[in-house]
Amino acid sequence: MSDEANEALARLDDRIAELQQALQDSDWQRLAELNGDVRSLVDPVMTALENRQLSAAAVQRRLGELDEFVRHADEAAREARQEAKDALDQVGQNRKAASAYARVSSRNK
Repeated sequence: MSDEANEALARLDDRIAELQQALQDSDWQRLAELNGDVRSLVDPVMTALENRQLSAAAVQRRLGELDEFVRHADEAAREARQEAKDALDQVGQNRKAASAYARVSSRNK
């Protein structure tokens, strides 16, 4: 394995760790920033694999980690969207209740 190939793999490992931490923190903005250049980190790893500078097992492990991350991120995003929807529904219900209370209390004056 060449030093350049190992460095490319290390950069990918670092990014995977950063993505996982951002997901754990539910830091959606950071996730978007980190996700923006994942491809530019994967491409050199794939090139090194094609040039037999990295083992297929090492690359497959990283790609598997990325795939697992994507599944977890998708699940977390769905849950966050549902929580936001539920919160908005609750706000709407609270507004309706407040309006109803205001109508009833104004009649009683």
